Amino acid sequence: MFTEKKVWTYVTWLSAFGILLAFYLFYEFLTKPTVVPCYINSYVNCDAVTKGSLSTLFGIPVSLVGLVGYVVILFSALFKQRKLVLGMSAFGMLFCLFITYQEVFRLKVLCPVCLTCQLVMIVNFCFGLKLNFGKRG
Repeated sequence: MFTEKKVWTYVTWLSAFGILLAFYLFYEFLTKPTVVPCYINSYVNCDAVTKGSLSTLFGIPVSLVGLVGYVVILFSALFKQRKLVLGMSAFGMLFCLFITYQEVFRLKVLCPVCLTCQLVMIVNFCFGLKLNFGKRG
């Protein structure tokens, strides 16, 4: 079903998509635009991650952490570094879960871009498991 070559391709494309998502959040963090396409209502928006209390962690923009993580995963996929793909996607998945938990239970907000990032990381993590522990071929 999923050949190793296809899995590497999927991880590469998903990471590129993740870079676009994280870049969007980082751009919003840096520029504070007046028109915000991610803002749907007071409960569904990206403000918690781009402007609110979750926008930084230890002084580092959360969106920048995601952007760097996706770039590392992309280059790991391009250079076929199985363990790095698995490790970074595991870290990314846990980091996204932490942010999602904070959004939902502390701030009572859902960030659609963050949820999409979470989904991308979960899928990349599953592919990382496949690359490291699945049949090779």
